[in-house]
Amino acid sequence: MKSSLPFAVSVVLFAAIAHAQSTPTPQVPDTLKVPAGEEVTLVAHATGSQVYICQAVPDGKFAWTLKAPEAELHDNMGALIGYHSAGPTWKLNDGSGVKGKAVAKVEQPEAIPWLLVTVVEHIGAGKLGRVTTIQRLNTKQGLAPSSGCDAANQGKETKSAYTADYYFYAPKP
Repeated sequence: MKSSLPFAVSVVLFAAIAHAQSTPTPQVPDTLKVPAGEEVTLVAHATGSQVYICQAVPDGKFAWTLKAPEAELHDNMGALIGYHSAGPTWKLNDGSGVKGKAVAKVEQPEAIPWLLVTVVEHIGAGKLGRVTTIQRLNTKQGLAPSSGCDAANQGKETKSAYTADYYFYAPKP
């Protein structure tokens, strides 16, 4: 039977399906493993900043605390596919998005922690519509400053550049 799709479209569709089926689950510590029966549906590379604000903390001292991430999400070819922001929220250019809650973390020596995130809210329809779990891995930089937060700087914001890979998971069909 002859396909009605042009050859180039058929090749692109086949490559997209093959890529989705061949994205391996990354090796992670046990605390960051996703629930059984889930598979990687998207990998996005984030480049941006972790935004910190100088605030009083319960012990009466001052510390840099995370306000929000501000990052662009790129696919494996470098194309901009969406954004990561406060919530934490991930929104793709296709109109889909998710809000999550961190449920586990693994500290990194010179970077923000790796995370396991459970999706608590879906936004719109699209690629993230079935996503239930997210991992933040391969982090570089992004830590809060080690000094400069005191009463004189209360309310001051600072940005710390970071990169990370986000693995999005959904139940296997």
